[in-house]
Amino acid sequence: MGGMFGVASKKDCVLELYYGTDYHSHLGTKRGGLCLKNGEGYSRSIHNIENDYFRSKFESDLPKLNGTIGLGVISDTDTQPLIIGSHLGTFALVAVGKINNLEELGEKAYQKKMHFSEMSGGELHPTELVAMLICEGDSFVEGISRVQESIQGSCSLLLLTEDSIYAARDKLGRTPLIIGKKEGAFAVTSESCAFPNLGFEFEKDVGPGEIVRLTADGCEQCQAPGEKMQVCSFLWVYYGYPASSYEGINVEAARNRCGAVLSENNHIEIDYVAGIPDSGIGHAVGYANKKGIPYIRPFVKYTPTWPRSFMPQNQEQRDLVAKMKLIPIKDLIRDKRLLFCEDSIVRGTQLQDNIRKLFDYGAREVHMRPACPTLIYPCEFLNFSTSRSTLDLAGRKVISEIEEKETDFLEEYARADSPKNLEMIARIGQRLGLTSLAYQKLDNLVTAIGLPKDRLCTHCWDGSSYY
Repeated sequence: MGGMFGVASKKDCVLELYYGTDYHSHLGTKRGGLCLKNGEGYSRSIHNIENDYFRSKFESDLPKLNGTIGLGVISDTDTQPLIIGSHLGTFALVAVGKINNLEELGEKAYQKKMHFSEMSGGELHPTELVAMLICEGDSFVEGISRVQESIQGSCSLLLLTEDSIYAARDKLGRTPLIIGKKEGAFAVTSESCAFPNLGFEFEKDVGPGEIVRLTADGCEQCQAPGEKMQVCSFLWVYYGYPASSYEGINVEAARNRCGAVLSENNHIEIDYVAGIPDSGIGHAVGYANKKGIPYIRPFVKYTPTWPRSFMPQNQEQRDLVAKMKLIPIKDLIRDKRLLFCEDSIVRGTQLQDNIRKLFDYGAREVHMRPACPTLIYPCEFLNFSTSRSTLDLAGRKVISEIEEKETDFLEEYARADSPKNLEMIARIGQRLGLTSLAYQKLDNLVTAIGLPKDRLCTHCWDGSSYY
């Protein structure tokens, strides 16, 4: 996925930039970067964060960085920020999203006898391609608008000039950008949880396709937002931080509502409700409160040294990290009938191991209630997980076992409570070794989030989306 933070201040802003960017560490696992503008030019620092925390990698760089305006990024893809010299002037750039027509746009550039300096494994550098498209405009706003119109997928960006920051949300608003302000400074962030402890107050959500220009004195709209929006529903289900709000809707509150709705049609007899840490906890609290059943923690996450579950990049090592950091508490498992809420089931491999462990430690029953429907379609718009290829999805694996051609009848499998949908869920539950498995219905998830369905991207569940 990735996340960005930018700040324009009347005084040195390096600490605000450092801590504001750090609040996005849950969104990316590959690279971190900071760039500031001062009287001497641009100062930049980039580090690999695959095996360490952002803070520890960048802390020693802080004495060498200074400036009153800057931007930072946590990236799951390419090395950023880039510093670009152009006819528009020198600028720094960070971007998050997914460019599905990267090769096509690159080929068009080659036909114009243009070149790219950043190549990794023979592949184009996505952020450099974005910079190239910007430089084809006669102004920064025109160039950014060109990016929004040219890219298939999504791309939100921050652009740092000599005296300001341009912030642009992707055309259909799949990734959020939020503006904050305090005396003498304005900031922009992917995660609103970055604001409170740095003293910023919420100012506005950047709209889909909107472009704004930030200085220490204010926020100026350069391009109005479009009417259509497809903000990613998974923000509230999984990868958004609990303290953040998008479109005015808090993540933790939405998860509590989601869990409450999950409980409404569940009448099984259980002893306790639990959440798979961390993102399943908010859903589980909502479930337990609605049903009046005690909430316990039979699994706890060891967080001091272990990063999130799909870090590092190697799948085998990711699985081991996930296993190492989730510790069972036998006294809360033995002889208990447990119901777990989980944000989602993607591959199911780690979950299967955890379920087996619960029964090994004496659980009588283990029920699972994912907070979203079965994932059937891989995400086409965001790089928020390395495990979302079609063949990795637990639902698609089952469909391929049932159907001669796995793409047949996908709509029927996606439709809640249809015969094919129920057969798919039953097989997933059997494979995982669960006592019972029931998924959230899409209509109920949409209700829990609180936005109209046509304002949400639900592609990974039902295949629907705007382009």
